[in-house]
Amino acid sequence: MNKNLLSVDEALEILLSHSKVVSELEEIPTLEATSRVLARAQRSTMDVPPMDNSAMDGYAVRTIDGTRLRVAQKIMAGSTGKPLQPGTAARIFTGAPIPPGADAVVMQEHCEVRGDEVLINKAPNAGDWIRLAGSDVRKGGEILPAGKRLLPQDTGLAASVGIKTLPVFRRIKLGLFFTGDELVMPGEPLAPGCIYNSNRFTLRGLAEVFGCEVRDYGIVPDSLDATREVLRRAAAECDLIVTSGGVSVGDADYVKPAVEAEGALLMWKIAMKPGRPLAFGRVLNSSFIGLPGNPVSSFVTFLIFVRPFLLKTQGATDVLPRAVGARADFAWPQPDARQEFLRVKWNAQGGLDLYPTQDSAVLTSTAWADGLVDNPPHHAIRKGDMVRFLPYSELYR
Repeated sequence: MNKNLLSVDEALEILLSHSKVVSELEEIPTLEATSRVLARAQRSTMDVPPMDNSAMDGYAVRTIDGTRLRVAQKIMAGSTGKPLQPGTAARIFTGAPIPPGADAVVMQEHCEVRGDEVLINKAPNAGDWIRLAGSDVRKGGEILPAGKRLLPQDTGLAASVGIKTLPVFRRIKLGLFFTGDELVMPGEPLAPGCIYNSNRFTLRGLAEVFGCEVRDYGIVPDSLDATREVLRRAAAECDLIVTSGGVSVGDADYVKPAVEAEGALLMWKIAMKPGRPLAFGRVLNSSFIGLPGNPVSSFVTFLIFVRPFLLKTQGATDVLPRAVGARADFAWPQPDARQEFLRVKWNAQGGLDLYPTQDSAVLTSTAWADGLVDNPPHHAIRKGDMVRFLPYSELYR
């Protein structure tokens, strides 16, 4: 392996060391906060549930009263009952408050109704099917930590304790542009030698998944002047600029020299496959990440490098994806000298299948796959080996 190439871990360390959390905060409705990063920890102002309540439809009883009881009241969710008198039961429904005096709920499946009486066929123990006040959340307890990228269940939790608005970091302004005279957009005539610009769709979609405010500068002609001009414009308007193509060493690769002319290149070339030509630097006050032009390479490098950089810049504290151990139901006998990210899919036997071709131009492999195997350099895989699997469910968090 070329000693001038950075390892994936070295490159990540450099990237993340240059990531600065945005300072501006916004107070937004909790209903609109999913996928945003929480700026301050949230504490509950109440116990949840706020009162003892029934976990089942059934009958609230006093366990000392026996198994034949008069049904003296009915308690629906949202109402309150009267104190339970000796020898009586209360018909109660899920979520309804436990009446004073009752110490258990009997599931309706364990009861028989005879006129105004209920016969209990399975004697309860004290506490059965009662949700105690504060058993979920205690008043004053932290419910959400600062730096958490909010999931739907997080905003639901905030709402459950009455939090109407949440403080979040502002969205990152991410500028995108794409280089290559061969690129055309779907719907345009496809001239000989041209290809449709799939990276524009993939990378813009990924940026939106991670909550960015995207500014798309489109396809830039293959010239140094044009590349420098759009770099300057994007740097004046964005926190981060992400490009696709033009960072290799070909005669028509103008992104790298444009960044060097307008700012500074801090990192170039990673010992990974797919995705060796990856650049990182600064232009004015903006960060710059230049991704390879091959569609699989740009997709993988966005997830491995741009994703954690974005999350850290947005204020997230948990930025690296969690890998899971999984069984390889394939062999990979000729590994590369670089760290590889193989496109794989869960199979019905609980193992991973490998896409037949791992060519960096075959975008089908990314749509077919459920995630990536993170394979160390020079590491052969035998069928049945445990591998380090990065599922999309983790990479898209």
